[in-house]
Amino acid sequence: MFSKSPQQDHRYSIAFYNLENLFDTANDPSTLDDDFTVGSVKNWNPKRLDQKIKKLGKVISQIGHEEIGYPPVLLGVAEVENRTVLEQLVASRYLRQKEYGIVHFDSPDERGIDTGLLYRKAFFTVKAKYSHEVYITNEQGERDFTRDILHVEGSLHTADVHLLINHWPSRRSGTEETSEKRVTASIRMTEIIQDIRSGDSDARIIVMGDFNDDPQSKSMQRLMEHGLYNPMEVLLTRDKGSLNHQHTWHLFDQILISHNFLEMHKNPFRFEKAKIYDPRNLQEYKGRFKGLPFRTYIGKKYIGGVSDHFPVYGVFSFHETAKISIL
Repeated sequence: MFSKSPQQDHRYSIAFYNLENLFDTANDPSTLDDDFTVGSVKNWNPKRLDQKIKKLGKVISQIGHEEIGYPPVLLGVAEVENRTVLEQLVASRYLRQKEYGIVHFDSPDERGIDTGLLYRKAFFTVKAKYSHEVYITNEQGERDFTRDILHVEGSLHTADVHLLINHWPSRRSGTEETSEKRVTASIRMTEIIQDIRSGDSDARIIVMGDFNDDPQSKSMQRLMEHGLYNPMEVLLTRDKGSLNHQHTWHLFDQILISHNFLEMHKNPFRFEKAKIYDPRNLQEYKGRFKGLPFRTYIGKKYIGGVSDHFPVYGVFSFHETAKISIL
């Protein structure tokens, strides 16, 4: 009788997707959601919501499918109004058999949009979940309410991992004018990372989100100075990104990782590559917006697309050695 130790390899995709205003149709008097209610100027209604959810579910089911053969085990999302729309999403036609669980907290954002995590329950176990406040003020020194940072601690195929999901303040008032708000969010992010590492110096950390900044921006560079690696830096070009504003490509949607995902020697859980998921069916197919993300609205005009952002994802591999006795 003898034993051998064959290598068993598992590959996973971990993704992030800004779902572009995934609102229900009811009016919430405590938030600025009026544009996405029945009878509003955008004429948001149950039929349009159902169509958007179906399309989003189909897209999510295909992220990473070419490399892995199944959809993401973990998907961070942004611009969702509440848990209800996420429940509708995971129960939709293309996702219901994937058995996604949900982690969501309501945040203080004045529009009522939040971040969330979808996880495949067969692969990932949630151990703890937190919502970290980001305290930002405007030019008048008043509180500028924005999205909290979602922190989920869990186990993926026996490996513990911390997930931090972000949606940082927008550039709506101007890039330079709002830059310090995102730097403040970056500082808060590094405080959370330092707190995690104080309990486990070798913690595996994945930071993802719509940062409203590109990889070379001050806020993102600060994260890299605090022990994160950004594999998406090389993906932004003149002709490629995750969203396009005024005919300029940006990569606001990013996934960053702790360096222990890059180690090769005796490392069971490794990062392989990062990609933007931008197939032709997610792009405008004609006109002056050809090739840009096929969005749901242009201004007040409904065009029936999916999102004004492309999803991004990383491919990870898990290598385990199993001892097998052969008689």
